[in-house]
Amino acid sequence: MELNNVKDVPAALPAEPAATAASPVDVLISGAGPTGIALAIDLARRGVTALLVERQDRLSPGARGTGVQPRTQEVYEDLGVIEAARAAGGPYPKMARWEDGRMTEVTDMIIGGEPTPAAPYASALMIPQWRNLEVLRDRLTELGGSVLLNTEVTGFEQDAEGVRGLLRAADGSLRTAHARYLVAADGGRSTIRRAIGVGMGGPSLPTGAALLADLAIEGLDRQHWHRWEQPNGGFVMLLPLAGTTDHFQCYVVDGSEPDTAPDAVRAAVAAHTHLTVEQIREVVWSSVFRPKAGMADSFRAGRVFLAGDAAHIHSPAGGQGLNTSVQDAYNLGWKLGQVLRHGAPDSLLDSYEAERRPIAARILETSSRLHRSGTMKRGRDLHQLDIGYPEGPLTRELRPAVPEGAPRAGDRAPDAPCATPDGTPVRLFDLFRGPHFTLLVLGETDLDTTALPTDLTLLRTVRAAGPSPDLTDPDGHLSDAYGTAPGLYLIRPDGYIAAAIPAAGATAHATDALRPYLADATVRTAR
Repeated sequence: MELNNVKDVPAALPAEPAATAASPVDVLISGAGPTGIALAIDLARRGVTALLVERQDRLSPGARGTGVQPRTQEVYEDLGVIEAARAAGGPYPKMARWEDGRMTEVTDMIIGGEPTPAAPYASALMIPQWRNLEVLRDRLTELGGSVLLNTEVTGFEQDAEGVRGLLRAADGSLRTAHARYLVAADGGRSTIRRAIGVGMGGPSLPTGAALLADLAIEGLDRQHWHRWEQPNGGFVMLLPLAGTTDHFQCYVVDGSEPDTAPDAVRAAVAAHTHLTVEQIREVVWSSVFRPKAGMADSFRAGRVFLAGDAAHIHSPAGGQGLNTSVQDAYNLGWKLGQVLRHGAPDSLLDSYEAERRPIAARILETSSRLHRSGTMKRGRDLHQLDIGYPEGPLTRELRPAVPEGAPRAGDRAPDAPCATPDGTPVRLFDLFRGPHFTLLVLGETDLDTTALPTDLTLLRTVRAAGPSPDLTDPDGHLSDAYGTAPGLYLIRPDGYIAAAIPAAGATAHATDALRPYLADATVRTAR
């Protein structure tokens, strides 16, 4: 076995009884932030056992990253948390600029849009990260999972069969955890990333530090996001936090080294705004923010995967970091499920880095550019609805020509309000929701479903034409989203088009398209 020491770990993992053995699991996850909990949710609904550990004694406090972009809202819908998230959050207000104690300008900083049949979420959802974590944890609990607090991974070994991790509790007690894979979701300072010797490099950002805090404030309206410009180029911003009655997220940049002591926070805010110290009733949480940007040299080392901030660190400009991290988990979760529950080859997991690393690089460039520009305006280009994997190793565009208006393989699969033959309304997202693949059949094809895997937990076939259709398209939304040409779309569990298949030879093409995701014995050769 190869030993990876995280910090002050013995030269070898202690044998029993010095370390108590935990029950074996499929996946050990280090870090219960948005990435780790989202991954645990996705694994739980696939019947994959996971042990999720968090070194802190509670979920991370602080509003931190507040923006959930439209694509992540689609992910949340699939994971079963969108209603709770929307109930706990709300829209971003307009930005109000203050000078000499009066409001001088009001502008839209978060540019949204109107929902469409193909994209039901069109604006960023504002939800404090501490509340976001609670929503995710509640969903994990519903699925029978949990977060083991006060516990950190302090060392691990891996070999061809799995990973043996050393867990240390707050009281110093040790136990070992046996898992098939280890996922490091332990943040930008990831100890696991350092333990496996993976470096991180990236663009440099302007140096400096900001005071970040959550405050309870009285006497300041909650209909605006407030900003005070400073003569030295600094600023103070106060964002009313959705789902609270008097809490604001505070961001102070004044050129000084931030002091997070409550009295110092109150004084700093009062010094640069028209608020008095007395109006700042409580400093709920505070921290120092120093801009950093970087990306890990590799997202995988054997049976260890890096996800979220452990794999890439972004400036908060543009509100991309949390969203990219959750989508890392969403990409990795279904692949782990295929390998651990459906016998797919381990090589499928290599596609995680191949698909997510280019996305992380793109987001890193975007957020760094916005950070240097100093702009706070966030447009529809940040909604992440255009993210896809057209050049990914799993993508198969098999049509000789892509019909006009039709999505390509690798694209996000659009939604479409449709109906069942009896007239009952149903959305495509309703049919995609869950851990299965979906084979969407449009028009007349030569598909023979008896030659395909028939386990409905793995593959759901939905016909939108023919003598016995599962769907009708009364308002034309399906044809608007997918075109009118006959053919098939194989939709991955994470809502991307794995393969676009022509009507002729559909059975053979569909069977071949499914091969990377299944054990050899599962797929029968099409005749």
